[in-house]
Amino acid sequence: MLGLLHKWMLWRFKRQGLQIADDCRIMGRPFFGSEPYLISIGKGVTISGQVHFITHDGAPWVIRRRPEYRKVVKYGRITVHDNCFIGQRATLLPGVTIGPNSIVATGAVVTKDVPPNTVVGGIPAKVLMDLDTYIARVTAQSPAYDEARYATNKREELLRLYPYPWEYRGD
Repeated sequence: MLGLLHKWMLWRFKRQGLQIADDCRIMGRPFFGSEPYLISIGKGVTISGQVHFITHDGAPWVIRRRPEYRKVVKYGRITVHDNCFIGQRATLLPGVTIGPNSIVATGAVVTKDVPPNTVVGGIPAKVLMDLDTYIARVTAQSPAYDEARYATNKREELLRLYPYPWEYRGD
């Protein structure tokens, strides 16, 4: 049932102008804001849960009472290029572009463009490392696991690799 709700919501955002490739993975519910037509997402992108795409800045309302600023607005297109990963609860602000093959860390607030092949994180997001360094670190930390067992019983295999720190009795 939840899958159908997600598909319906994505269909609704596409009807409102969201540009998103068909092969993207969406985990949980991202927030596409009130202007989904200002968001473009490329091929092979993974979007984790609770990611916020903020396409406008409401702060100009503070100055819009003054006649010389009554027409001031701030909007910006958000573009995520191919093969990117956007971590849980990341926030992308108006006008940012995420370069291809890039990773946005969990909780990052992206205020400026992300170069291709980089990993960014923090508030505001800063380049943490290039993609090759990330690949080397992840490869070095990846445990030796039984692929067949992982494919048939992921839970069992992960608990074998990462056992409880004490004896679990199920109480």
